[in-house]
Amino acid sequence: MIKVVLLGYMASGKSSVGKIIAERLNLDFIDLDAYIEENEGHSISNIFAEKGEIYFRIKETEYLTELLNSENNFVLSVGGGTPCYANNIQLISEKAQSFYLKASLNTLYNRLKRQRKSRPLIANLKLENLKEFIAKHLFERTSFYEQSIHSINTDDKIINEIVEEIKDKLI
Repeated sequence: MIKVVLLGYMASGKSSVGKIIAERLNLDFIDLDAYIEENEGHSISNIFAEKGEIYFRIKETEYLTELLNSENNFVLSVGGGTPCYANNIQLISEKAQSFYLKASLNTLYNRLKRQRKSRPLIANLKLENLKEFIAKHLFERTSFYEQSIHSINTDDKIINEIVEEIKDKLI
């Protein structure tokens, strides 16, 4: 059984890398946020606005557990906060091969400053506050990310290099 879980901060490359690795391994690609939206019938933004973060985090853990306990093989990209709540990081480590896609503060900042409007969490942040916001989140979340089985530094690498590193660690 092959279950690969990609985790890391937003803009670390989880979805981009996940789609390619899934295709190369002939596995399904699942984005946990999209899976939640499909099953809840609402966007993540609407779930947060209407039902709150606690409701979202409970549902996130339920759907993560459902996927990881299934008999299906897949590559799963989880949200940047997923490993930090409930017992999610332990569950991921027990049920899948986990990969932390590690990007530096500067790499994340340079990616996110161009993507701000499409990222609800940072869409309303002023550009001058973005780097500090990312740094604070990284400080809070890195200890969870680092519990992953594998860590791949993504700085200055093209997607295919990252995909090959993951494939080498799987085989």
